[in-house]
Amino acid sequence: MTAEQEKAPAAEKLPVTDDIREAMALIRRGTDTFLIEEEFEQKLARAKKEGRPLRCKLGLDPTAPDIHIGHTVVLNKLRQLQDLGHTVIFLVGDFTAAIGDPSGRNATRPPLSHEQIVENAKTYLNQAGMVLDLDRTEVRYNSEWSNALGSVGLIQLASRYTLARLLERDDFAKRFAEQAPIAMHELIYPLMQGYDSVALKADLELGGSDQRFNLLVGRELQRQYGQEPQCILTMPLLVGLDGQIKMSKSKHNYIGITDAPDDMFGKVMSISDALMWDWYDLLSLRPNADIALLKKECAEGRNPRDAKVQLAKEIVARFHSQSAADAAETEFNNRFRAGAMPSDIPEMTVEAPEGEIRLAALLKNAGLVPSASEANRNIDQGGVKVNGEKITDRQTAVKAGETIVVQVGKRKWAKITVA
Repeated sequence: MTAEQEKAPAAEKLPVTDDIREAMALIRRGTDTFLIEEEFEQKLARAKKEGRPLRCKLGLDPTAPDIHIGHTVVLNKLRQLQDLGHTVIFLVGDFTAAIGDPSGRNATRPPLSHEQIVENAKTYLNQAGMVLDLDRTEVRYNSEWSNALGSVGLIQLASRYTLARLLERDDFAKRFAEQAPIAMHELIYPLMQGYDSVALKADLELGGSDQRFNLLVGRELQRQYGQEPQCILTMPLLVGLDGQIKMSKSKHNYIGITDAPDDMFGKVMSISDALMWDWYDLLSLRPNADIALLKKECAEGRNPRDAKVQLAKEIVARFHSQSAADAAETEFNNRFRAGAMPSDIPEMTVEAPEGEIRLAALLKNAGLVPSASEANRNIDQGGVKVNGEKITDRQTAVKAGETIVVQVGKRKWAKITVA
């Protein structure tokens, strides 16, 4: 801390009004870490008094995209801040992507070529535009100030942080203890990400839970440069359709943002009631009061499926249109409710030792039929449906990681996760 900072008087503590409390409750919803809430409350109060928006930053390195709705969780939080009237900064890390972020990794991450970075940046902006209002979004590239920093500026920046502090980060600490290589450019990465916050004068920085250390570096560097430190908000990873592990394409438990409306709607409807409320917190842009009312009504006897339908329609409308959401609901009702799908179908897990399992064996192991031959007979007669679609091919197999809703005859139902 500089002498000037030490002499600076403490900022006036402003009263917290009801609208600020409501904003804090919305911002807090679904978060993993919120540092430091009291500071951000005062930032909101000062911004209101001065009639200016806060600067809320999200930095994303345009690495190879793997796009599903789990990646939009932090974008949803940015949209909430945008709707509260604050300035959202979507920072494309074209400079830092060339370094390679080692966060959460136990090995050096290879840097990307300039061509890869440019192509992936387009995809990230397209993705962001499905959630954010890009007309109200400040889009920046950190090469703007990072390239201009130069070698002297980089050395001066490095002088403001110690190696001991960098080695406090879990992935560095583990690799150092195991005598695994840590390249010098990896140590520079968190400093460059932190310097982004200095350049942008960020009031709040958002990121995934694996970014907490890097965000804290930004907070410290802002203090070093005489700025008011940013607050930090990290979001948890979205649990996938199986209700067990994070959403991932490799685990086949995801909803892609380019999925067809009917598929997207049906996948949302397949999640458990308990997981639905977590998804509401992380994916919905509805006000807290609306979600609280839905929970109360369901606790008092309303069918949770009604709430799930509302969530499914909101998600489909966001990535397609409201008319597509309405049509998907109609199609879902025709396929499922016409077949009288019960609201409390049993859920189970069936093992697939070889990575996939034939449908007949799956039905037998799930206890829906007494034998594989009986399962095949039902398949031949058109009495088996998977996710509402009639299956007539005995060779049909289900891969490990998939979650499906199965109907045998008119009365036997099950939601089965293949492990």
